[in-house]
Amino acid sequence: KDTIKLKQDVSPVVVVIFRLVVWLYSLISYLPYLLLRSSDSQSFSECSRRVKARSVSGHPSGPYRDIGALRVLATCLQPGVNTLDRVFESSVCRFPHFDCLGTRDLLSEEDETSEDGRVFKKVILGEYRWMSYDQVYKEVRAFGSGLVALGQKPLKNIAIFCETRAEWIIAAQACFMYNFPLVTLYSTLGGPAIAHGLNEAEVSHIITSKELLETKLKSILLEVPRLQHIIIVDDKLKSGSEYPQGISVHSMAAVTRLGAHPENGTSVQRRPPCAADVAVIMYTSGSTGVPKGVMISHSNIIAGITGMAERIPSLGEDDTYIGYLPLAHVLELSAEMVCLAHGCRIGYSSPQTLTNQSTKIKKGSKGDISVLRPTLMAAVPEIMDRIYKNVMLKVEEMSVFQRTLFLLAYNYKMEQLAMGYSTPLCDKLVFQKVRALLGGRLRVLLSGGAPLSAVTQRFMNICFCCPVGQGYGLTETCGAGTISQLWDYSTGRVGAPLVCCEIQLKDWIEGGYRSTDRPCPRGEILVGGPNVTMGYYKNKQKNSEDFFMDEKGQQWFCTGDIGEFHGDGCLKIIDRKKDLVKLQAGEYVSLGKVEAVLKNCPLVDNICAYANSDESYVIGFVVPNQKQLLALAERKRVRGLWEELCNNPVIEEEVLRVITETALTAQLERFEIPWKIRLSVEPWNPENGLVTDAFKLKRKELKSHYQNDIERMYGAK
Repeated sequence: KDTIKLKQDVSPVVVVIFRLVVWLYSLISYLPYLLLRSSDSQSFSECSRRVKARSVSGHPSGPYRDIGALRVLATCLQPGVNTLDRVFESSVCRFPHFDCLGTRDLLSEEDETSEDGRVFKKVILGEYRWMSYDQVYKEVRAFGSGLVALGQKPLKNIAIFCETRAEWIIAAQACFMYNFPLVTLYSTLGGPAIAHGLNEAEVSHIITSKELLETKLKSILLEVPRLQHIIIVDDKLKSGSEYPQGISVHSMAAVTRLGAHPENGTSVQRRPPCAADVAVIMYTSGSTGVPKGVMISHSNIIAGITGMAERIPSLGEDDTYIGYLPLAHVLELSAEMVCLAHGCRIGYSSPQTLTNQSTKIKKGSKGDISVLRPTLMAAVPEIMDRIYKNVMLKVEEMSVFQRTLFLLAYNYKMEQLAMGYSTPLCDKLVFQKVRALLGGRLRVLLSGGAPLSAVTQRFMNICFCCPVGQGYGLTETCGAGTISQLWDYSTGRVGAPLVCCEIQLKDWIEGGYRSTDRPCPRGEILVGGPNVTMGYYKNKQKNSEDFFMDEKGQQWFCTGDIGEFHGDGCLKIIDRKKDLVKLQAGEYVSLGKVEAVLKNCPLVDNICAYANSDESYVIGFVVPNQKQLLALAERKRVRGLWEELCNNPVIEEEVLRVITETALTAQLERFEIPWKIRLSVEPWNPENGLVTDAFKLKRKELKSHYQNDIERMYGAK
């Protein structure tokens, strides 16, 4: 179904020769494999047919548990290691001299002017410089002691507002060790949202970077009256004269030195946390309203990482993880905690320096992933979609022979994977170059934060020769919920419940979803288990709406997502309660479903479907793919600047026609297909506030941003 079509027909002789060569190689390599294979080893296809979870009540609504956790849910990695400071101390004892955290040296920085006159900062970076587990532990201890010396008290909130880097984890571990609940805020939040979080949490100390202090924090300092101490993670520090009275600014190095002083280091009596204490108050940017703080205990995080670690085979000190997603997001924080608990090393990066093609990397120099060559990586679908589009553009530019070979190998490998076989020859001859784009050593790629399209998932499996584990979790469940088994190559599903939690389906009559539906039980997803968080900070009303405790004292969260369980115990996300709109004539439209289908259209980089209940049709706002739109304009002989093309009615009509074709091919109902669209000149990113940090649409903000267009599209009927 997802095979890639060749632009020109290939001679059948070429196909036959290709298949013959591959068949001969497979035969030669398969015989020793057959002889050496143990009798109990199974192929991918045999594994993927295995039942992975089942309903413990026997009822189709569940609750569903992993086959290995039917009797009891997992709560911790090692008995008695039930707080995050103990988890890290355990790793330090086992791996004292192993690499822990790595950062690349900045060799030089220069400005580069593009053709249109815009200036871009480009960097040349050196090798990774590593700190061992023991060195990190000493820094953590000293920094925590320094915070105590600055007046930070146990069980009193402290904030971190910083990009992903080694200092973030060092600061976080210090807070866990000294029992300071850590308030995390996305670095892309706007001023009012940051002030709201800091005031609600009554923060007096904040850890931040020089850049974020200058660009985001400085302007709101007067609105946060309790703030007294700002700790900057960078080395160089400006004089503190330009900050309001009563605020002291310190460098992280100075606070660490203060904590290492004999009188502070030894006399400070550390009060260690207990399992039920709050470890993190994580403010979610949220696709609706003001950010909410989710209270996450030590035991919640440990249960979550226990569940995640069980899905990653042979996790250990030989693994290297690349950290570049926001650490204020539960996906990245959990992934890094999993790594630190197993002695892996974490090399830091950023979306601007990740690959050789990244925006801040000077042409001809290496991106972080080429230097680090990680074995583990987490990614949001937005980033994987970008990789997919970039590789496919390179395929288009290949010679006829190279392109033919690539596409034959791609389609052949897809067939083999479906039957449960690997393709070592294709991997070595054809996909090795593509694999090198992500360093060449990747063995596990975890996807979370939003649904990953089947096309992209299949592409990553095939071209990067590494399984993609698609997961489902929320901040409220500590990022844990489900992750697909790595040998399960089916697409569009998020796998079975993790060993730390169970999932129940609750009937949603209005949307037409019931646990008695055939062939699959369907309903709202409720997650229960030790990983389900304590609730929202200072928000009793929302807690009573979204959380509940059952008669056994187990915490549950009502996700608002709609799912269905397949026969093998795997979950598929099919809808979202909030995305359902009733049209004038009574038809229900799932906006998320429409968007997921239309995102597969090559012309579309992003799309937001919108429907008003007083109207009879759906409309859409579309971020077009620049290369595809320019090619379309050329075919239609329409000239003009990018903005003029996006506002051109001929182009708009043509894009709508292509979108409609995609929708009909995917068998959307007529009433689900947008009748009118608006092409967006600007892309949507967290900086302009139209999507969250995980690139989920912010419908409220998009609605107000396009209010005039909504009125035009619905007004001129």
